Amino acid sequence: MSNPVFFTAAGTLDQQVPGSTFVLGGAEARHAVTVRRLAVGEAVDIADGAGKRLTGTVTAAAPGELTVECTDISAEPRPGIRLVLVQALAKGDRDELGAETATELGIDAVIPWQAERSIVRWKAERAAKAHAKWQSVVTAAAKQARRAWIPEVRAAVDGNGLQAAVAAADLAVILHEDAVRPLRQVLEAWAGGPATDGTASDGGPRQTSREVLLIVGPEGGISPREVTRLCDAGAVTALLGHHVLRSSTAGPAATVLASDILGRW
Repeated sequence: MSNPVFFTAAGTLDQQVPGSTFVLGGAEARHAVTVRRLAVGEAVDIADGAGKRLTGTVTAAAPGELTVECTDISAEPRPGIRLVLVQALAKGDRDELGAETATELGIDAVIPWQAERSIVRWKAERAAKAHAKWQSVVTAAAKQARRAWIPEVRAAVDGNGLQAAVAAADLAVILHEDAVRPLRQVLEAWAGGPATDGTASDGGPRQTSREVLLIVGPEGGISPREVTRLCDAGAVTALLGHHVLRSSTAGPAATVLASDILGRW
């Protein structure tokens, strides 16, 4: 069974080496000691949320403080192809569920999207609170999945903001029930270009990381006008399957398929 994971701030593991001691404090230490009841001699992982992971053994456990002796330190590189979930705001916390499950499955970033047909609206003070809640949700999901990276919840976008994100992406895919080409076909055709992991197709060094946006609409679907505008910005539509999925299911399903086809798994 894998070790439980607790997070510390980025950069705090930079000086750690096998044999050194690290002291975890704050809410994560309280959770480790009072909730998980970790005891001396147990194995644990401490990750900084930015790819660095310390594996060690608990040497002391006190309320609000966990002391760990480092046995190994590793750095997990960013994947050559990064998957970004664009999740339309939806009612009943289905949007948060989509982001949570996609995080467990390996999504690298999440963009909340105020779609035309979104019933939920982020306004003024609510926007900041809602964004913080999403970040908390994906952080907890990353811990559950024992990840070393915590996905970034980017600033919420409206239609214009999403158009700009689509234009900047290497590939943007709208998951749409009226699409003709299956998602598998779209991804395989795109991945047939220069290799991203390992070496390029001409034998030279690999390219820098590329991003694929997976765009999921709200309960009422993406409006025809939005589809047109996003496609004009460079997006393509793709069919995820034979059935209509909920807004909380489409993103995670696409994450699994893309991770397999693009060689992330």
